[in-house]
Amino acid sequence: VQDRCGCVLMMLCDGVCVQAQKLLRERLCHQKLPDQPVGLDSQYKHLLELLRRTAVHGESNSVLIVGPRGSGKTMLLGCVLRELMSLKEAQKNVLLVELNGLLQTDDKIALKEITRQLHLENVVGDKVFGSFAENLAFLLEALKKGDKSSSRPVLFVLDEFDLFAHHKNQTLLYNLLDVSQSAQTPVAVLGLTCRLDVLELLEKRVKSRFSHRQIHLFSSLSFAQYLDVVRAQLSLPPDFPDPKFSDEWNHSVTKLCEDKTVEEILRRNFNGSKDFRSLHSLLFLAVSRVSVSHSTLREADLIEAWRLISVDSKANVLHGLSILELCLIIAMKHLNDTYDGEPFNFQMVHNEFKKFIQRKSHSIHKFEKPVVMKAFEHLLQLELVRPVDSGVCKVQREYQLMRLMLEHGQVMEALQRYPQCPTDVKQWALSAFG
Repeated sequence: VQDRCGCVLMMLCDGVCVQAQKLLRERLCHQKLPDQPVGLDSQYKHLLELLRRTAVHGESNSVLIVGPRGSGKTMLLGCVLRELMSLKEAQKNVLLVELNGLLQTDDKIALKEITRQLHLENVVGDKVFGSFAENLAFLLEALKKGDKSSSRPVLFVLDEFDLFAHHKNQTLLYNLLDVSQSAQTPVAVLGLTCRLDVLELLEKRVKSRFSHRQIHLFSSLSFAQYLDVVRAQLSLPPDFPDPKFSDEWNHSVTKLCEDKTVEEILRRNFNGSKDFRSLHSLLFLAVSRVSVSHSTLREADLIEAWRLISVDSKANVLHGLSILELCLIIAMKHLNDTYDGEPFNFQMVHNEFKKFIQRKSHSIHKFEKPVVMKAFEHLLQLELVRPVDSGVCKVQREYQLMRLMLEHGQVMEALQRYPQCPTDVKQWALSAFG
């Protein structure tokens, strides 16, 4: 009977633990929009008021949201659009067109995407337009309801705005901003970019049509606020099916955030990047280590998660190389030291390696040149070595100039961890010259 009771208890605990883990993983992966953007109150109010004027009063606007990657540009816009779409006047009226500079690489593709998102493929049909402006004007005309005075407001969101500035003649930007300046159709053009000098990329005619409104996002998040976010992300909600487990879990999270080692890890992550995406990756790995045997988060889980997330990927690649390939990396390191980082070619690397083999022929196997060439090509495939030019000029493979994509410290660290590395190879790496 005791055994049976123990099994039932174990199964219940397992079920609750899996449920908690699933809930937290979904929260950290899906990254739902917060109720209110943290530390961006003034920017939120400014942007909401601008878009509300377009959606409700039919006033055209243009604005740039500028900030480093991970500062919350998309999140801020998402929160503003959610609030805007909850307004009765905007719900049935506003149309949203989202373009991305990485996907819509030229104006033709961008125009096709605008047509698709506005559901006007049937209206356009096989019509031939003389210019981009004519095509865009036709699309916006098609959106007008009944009488020509009432047009549906369109919000154009241009992500990676700076990439649109590289399009030929900046036709898309010119026409969108031209429409936003004229009183034809209520249009709001929103650009998201991480480049502070984005206005310098615009042509004079485009710049003159832009409103020069810029909303800058620079994270003013303090470490105390960062810790509060960690607690909120790891805490279970009050409506969790098992209140007892939920209380224990939340108590363990509070204690964990007060731990000095954990605080040090979180501070390092905070100093490296205030981007919540990197924090979510760290917490996700920690939550994934929770199991029935330890049903709460421990300090060890976070330490292991930090170790995995901060590992040097290139140093890891070095651990899987053969001794010959490792010797070629050391030869390149010596060439870098000797010639102060100047590019080298395979022939120079091979000569350096040959000098080492002649000195230590008793401990290292003598390799033929084609074998050494094959090992060198493998390093090229792994992108540990990279050609200086893009291979336009036809040079024999042996004489093509290369650069080593590794730091001195990465090579030395990999040698220390390399299993059963010959002592001669280690000494050769440590010597001042090859």
